[in-house]
Amino acid sequence: MNSLIRKVLGSVALRSGSPSSSSDPISSPNPMKDYDRFLQIMYVQTSSTGDFDRIPIDIFMQILKILGPRESARLRTVCKAWKFLVSDNRLWIYFLQNGPETWDSVFFAETHLRFGYPLQVFPAQIHDLSFMHIYGQRMEVPGAVIIDGGSGYCKYGWSKYSFPSGQSATFLEFGNIESPMSSRLRHFFSTICSRMQVKTSTQPIVVSIPLCHYDDTESAKSSRRQLKDAIYSTLFDMNVPAVCAINQATLALFAARRTSGIVVNVGFHQTSVVPILHGKVMHKVGVEVVGMGALKLTGFLRDRMQQNNIHFDSLYTVRTLKENLCYVALDYEAELSKDTQASFAVTPNSWFTLSKERFQTGEILFQPRMAGVQAMGLHQAVALCMDHCHDAELTGDDNWYKTVVLAGGSACLPGLAARLEKELQGLLPPSISNGIRVLPPPHGKHSVWFGAKLVSNLSTFHKSWCMTRKQFRHHSKRKLMW
Repeated sequence: MNSLIRKVLGSVALRSGSPSSSSDPISSPNPMKDYDRFLQIMYVQTSSTGDFDRIPIDIFMQILKILGPRESARLRTVCKAWKFLVSDNRLWIYFLQNGPETWDSVFFAETHLRFGYPLQVFPAQIHDLSFMHIYGQRMEVPGAVIIDGGSGYCKYGWSKYSFPSGQSATFLEFGNIESPMSSRLRHFFSTICSRMQVKTSTQPIVVSIPLCHYDDTESAKSSRRQLKDAIYSTLFDMNVPAVCAINQATLALFAARRTSGIVVNVGFHQTSVVPILHGKVMHKVGVEVVGMGALKLTGFLRDRMQQNNIHFDSLYTVRTLKENLCYVALDYEAELSKDTQASFAVTPNSWFTLSKERFQTGEILFQPRMAGVQAMGLHQAVALCMDHCHDAELTGDDNWYKTVVLAGGSACLPGLAARLEKELQGLLPPSISNGIRVLPPPHGKHSVWFGAKLVSNLSTFHKSWCMTRKQFRHHSKRKLMW
């Protein structure tokens, strides 16, 4: 069948070069009746494709799936009927479903994010999109370098890869915008590009920005703008062709295939509770901050191990045990009476056994005083944020803030999502608590990176999400004029 269709393509190509091929009844200036036009589209005349007319439509679609996207696209030139069938959204959805990215992620990106900021309140409908066109555009996107620069660790890699290609300690504290910011940023980005062995002039770069300035004061707004402008300016000075800088909370939300909700980002030093509506951080509602992060959790486990005479070589050992043995209890008091002992080998010759430390480590997120920290618990911070969202009445839909997405490496602790959801149900009135869902990190500790990957593989990435050097200069000039 493949060879037969290739022969048809060859014969069509020969006919297309002859003068007679220029007559096209569909594009003729004399309009045809709608019914005749429909027949022209749905059926192939015997003189043009012969026995291929007798192929049932469902069989023909199966043939196209076997041939693949390249040959299917070429078959559009055979005749009007085949052009109609080849353009069927279902065929190209099939090709996208069998691609490197999950169909759910592709569909979310192309219906919610394709037009960039501000995000559309009402996403595009599937019947309004040509997925054949989208497939072609996505194949032409060259990919981008993704740099997820957190306050503790930096993850970097290519957007076309399944996972980040590397991770290292962060070279730069993003929250510090003091001089000499430019030189430190340049060193940071140059080091990443050197490790990835990529020339800065060849690929666009997507940078995730930690949410360091939380409130809505003029000082905080200025600091956020200054940091973002410094990132753009530095990268353009390094000859990067295009740059996309988005905050980590928004990328984590995108990774969960949401554009609105509350992101709880358990960072390296502290945890932020970030309300996001249609992709925009609602600073006016209020971003809550808990002075408890991954470093405090690791330190608490270290202290408990020392108190129990459990000897270890380094903080890396403690962190590894935290990631592999610790969890969050659904009922802390009930867990105290259980046998929770478990062992893990950090190296082939070093086994460690933990018991109550396993769930007491995560418990300090809800009871900070256990770690000597005077702060509200995580559930109280999220409840306060939800209360503010409810009172703000930003939209007619009160459910936008009832989806909570966890992000960050320590947010991957088993049981954290279920425990937080339970605490919120008991803490909030039914008018707010009904319908609350807490989602664990959709891609584990790499969720922010995957959110950036989702954006950078979008069919309209360069047009809708990237800023070029020319656009940045124009943007800077306008700010100076005002």
